[in-house]
Amino acid sequence: MATGLSLRKATHADSAAIIALWQACDLTRPWNDPAADIALALGNPTSTIWLAHQGEQLVGTVMAGFEGHRGWIYYLATLPRARGQGIAARLLREAENWLAALGCPKVELMVREGNEAAGMYDHLGWDKQAVAVYARWLRKDD
Repeated sequence: MATGLSLRKATHADSAAIIALWQACDLTRPWNDPAADIALALGNPTSTIWLAHQGEQLVGTVMAGFEGHRGWIYYLATLPRARGQGIAARLLREAENWLAALGCPKVELMVREGNEAAGMYDHLGWDKQAVAVYARWLRKDD
């Protein structure tokens, strides 16, 4: 288990460190602006980002949001050198507890094809759902 681990909610001042961690974990994509994602999450009362620190070092994140029907988990990330210590499990539990306190009845997450960590969700008691995800962009960036 992770030793010396502390969890707290992110603030806008944490944005650069969060983005650096997401980049180190290969979670950023050209079509998603991570700074905009952080600003949206932190600017909404039913979403937040939890941070995991070992000492002063940011070692993990999870974004959680509740849209009134379901909760969603995004950007679950653990610094590669800190994996295998239970950090992701602690972050998920924190996000689940926070969502439950909002009255959220169910939480879901999406895992990109090829994500090597996908088996972790089975181990943590998550059920794979038989759904297809469709998307449409509502915001057209230049």
